Amino acid sequence: MATGKINVSVENIFPLIKKFLYSDHEIFLRELVSNGTDATLKLKHLISIGEAKVEYGNPIIEVKVDKEGKKIHIIDQGLGMTADEVEKYINQVAFSGAEEFLDKYKDSAKDSGIIGHFGLGFYSAFMVAEKVEIITKSYKDEPAAHWTCDGSPEFTLVPADKTSRGTEIILHIAEDSLEFLDDSKISGLLNKYNKFMPIPIKFGTRTETLPKPEDAPEDYINETVETDNIINNPNPAWTKQPSELSDEDYKNFYRELYPMQFEDPLFHIHLNVDYPFNLTGILYFPKLGSDMQIQKDKIQLYQNQVYVTDNVEGIVPEFLTMLKGVIDSPDIPLNVSRSGLQADGAVKKISNYITRKVADKLKALFNENRADFEEKWNDIKIVLEYGMLSEDKFYEKAGAFVLYPTVDNTYFTLEELKEKLKENQTDKDGKLVVLYAGNKDAQHSYIEAAKDKGYEVLLLDSPIISHLIQKIENDNAGVTFVRVDSDHIDNLIKKDENTISKLSEEEKATLKTSLEAYIPKAYSVQLEAMDSQAAPFIITQPEFMRRMKEMSQTGGGMFGMGNMPEMYNLVVNTNSDLASNILNTEDKTHQEHLVKQALDLAKLSQNLLKGEALTAFVKRSFEMIK
Repeated sequence: MATGKINVSVENIFPLIKKFLYSDHEIFLRELVSNGTDATLKLKHLISIGEAKVEYGNPIIEVKVDKEGKKIHIIDQGLGMTADEVEKYINQVAFSGAEEFLDKYKDSAKDSGIIGHFGLGFYSAFMVAEKVEIITKSYKDEPAAHWTCDGSPEFTLVPADKTSRGTEIILHIAEDSLEFLDDSKISGLLNKYNKFMPIPIKFGTRTETLPKPEDAPEDYINETVETDNIINNPNPAWTKQPSELSDEDYKNFYRELYPMQFEDPLFHIHLNVDYPFNLTGILYFPKLGSDMQIQKDKIQLYQNQVYVTDNVEGIVPEFLTMLKGVIDSPDIPLNVSRSGLQADGAVKKISNYITRKVADKLKALFNENRADFEEKWNDIKIVLEYGMLSEDKFYEKAGAFVLYPTVDNTYFTLEELKEKLKENQTDKDGKLVVLYAGNKDAQHSYIEAAKDKGYEVLLLDSPIISHLIQKIENDNAGVTFVRVDSDHIDNLIKKDENTISKLSEEEKATLKTSLEAYIPKAYSVQLEAMDSQAAPFIITQPEFMRRMKEMSQTGGGMFGMGNMPEMYNLVVNTNSDLASNILNTEDKTHQEHLVKQALDLAKLSQNLLKGEALTAFVKRSFEMIK
C-alpha cells in the first residue's frame, strides 16, 4: 500500500484563486477593507489586554483612487506586519491570520468583531490588479516591509521607509478593470459592502460651511473647510441594546437602510441572542397589504458588520422574507468567498429562533395595544397568514394574536369567534359555521342577506385564505368555514327555516323542468322556499369545488387539479312572483326570455356576466325599457 501527501501546485492554484474564487470582482474592495478593519480591531484588543504598549488613537481606514497612476490605495492604522509576518500571512495561501489570532486569544477576543476566516480575502486583489504592493509597519519596534507581486507566484520583499504604524495596499489596476478607478464606482461599493463597518472609512473629502459668527457684518461670507468624508456608520442601531434606542432611532435607521422608502415601518423587532449562537439584527414590518408579489430580498445579511448578501433564504423563514431589515451573525456558515451560505444545522436553529422571536413580539404588541394592532392588521396579515401555512412553530403561537375581521370592521381571535358564534351559527350537525366574504363589494347582496338573518360575516380576502381555512378546519374539528355565496350556507339552521312554499310538489317539479331547459349545464337548479321579498334567483357555488379551485390557482398546481370546471347552483325562491310567472307562462319564448333575464341578473350580482353574454343582456334590457 502506498501513502503520501497530495502535491498542490501554486502555479496551478493561483490562477484559480484569481479568476474563480469570487463570482463578482467587485468583492475585492470589501475583502481588503475588511482586512484593514481586522488589523485595527486586533490592535485594539492587544492594547486592551496590555500586550501592545502603544496609543490606539482614532484610527480610520482610507481608500484613495489615483486615476492618472491607475492605482487604488487602501490604508489602515492597525497593528501592521513585520517582514517575518508578511512571509507568514501573505505568502502562505489560505493561512488565516484572523483565525490564528482568535485561536491564540480565544477567551478574551471572542467578542472583538474580527472578521476574517479563510485567509483568502487578500488574493481577491488580483482579480482587478496586475500588480499588488504591501507597505507595512508593525506596532512592534521593527523595520517596515515592502512586498510586491505581479500576480504570479513570484514576489519581492524588501525593507521600507514607512514610519507610521499600519498597512498600505496599492493595487495597480489591470486594463480590463479600469472602471474601478471611477470615484462613483468605489463610493457605491463602499456604501454597499462597508456601510456599517466598525472602523470609520474615509473616501475623499467634503466641504463644510462654518456657522456665521454672531458679531459678523451683514456682508459676511461664510467660511468653508475641507473635512474627511467618512462614508460609513461604525455604530449602527443593531449593535446597540434596545434600551439605548428610541422609536425615532429605529425609524431613522430604517431610513438609513432604505433612503428611497418614504413610508415609516409599522413596527420593528430587535433580535439579540448570544446563546447557543450569536445573532443580532432588526426586522421591520413595512405596509404590505394583500399582494403576494411583493419584492423580496430586502433583508440584508451581515457578518461582523460586513455586508454578505440580501438573499437570506434558509436563515430567515420564507414567510418573513417579505420584511425588511438587517441580520448580523458571526455564526452563520458562509462559503469560502463569503458571498453565500453553506448548508449547516446551525442555520435551521437560527431560523427557528427568528420565527419564535417574531411570534413573541407580535403577541406582545397585540397584548399591549390591541386597538393599534387591529388598525395595522390589513397591512401585515399576508405575512402572518403565510407564516401560519408554512411554519408549524409559528402556527402554534399565532392563535394568540391572529385576527379575523368582520365586514363591519370588528376583530376576533379564533377563540373569541367560536364563543361569539356558538349560539347562533351552527349547522344541522352541530358544527360552528364561520361565514366569510372574499370580496365585500362583489358579494354585497349575499352579505346583506346573511346579516338580515343575524349572522356574523367575516371579511377574509387574502389570496391564500382557502389554504389557511383548510388548515384551521383540520385542527378545529367543530368548525367549518363557508363563503357567504356558497351552497353550504343552506346547512345553517335558518331563522326562516319554517317558511312554507306557495307551490305544490307537482308545480315545483314542473318549474324545475322549465328552468333546466333554458340554463347552462354548469348550473344545478335548487328550489327553496324563502321570504317573498328575498331575491327570486340566487347563484351559489359548491363550497368544496370553489375552494379547491382557489387552492390550485394560488398553490402553483400543488394539488394537481389543473383547470377545474366551473360549477354553480341556481337557487330559485319558490315564493317569489317571478317563480310563479315562469311557471304560469304558456308562451315558451316569453318564458325563456324571463329565465335568461333573471339568470343574467343573478350572474351580474356575482360578477359572472362578461363579454358577449353581458352585451346581450344590456341589449335585451334596453328592449324591455322600450
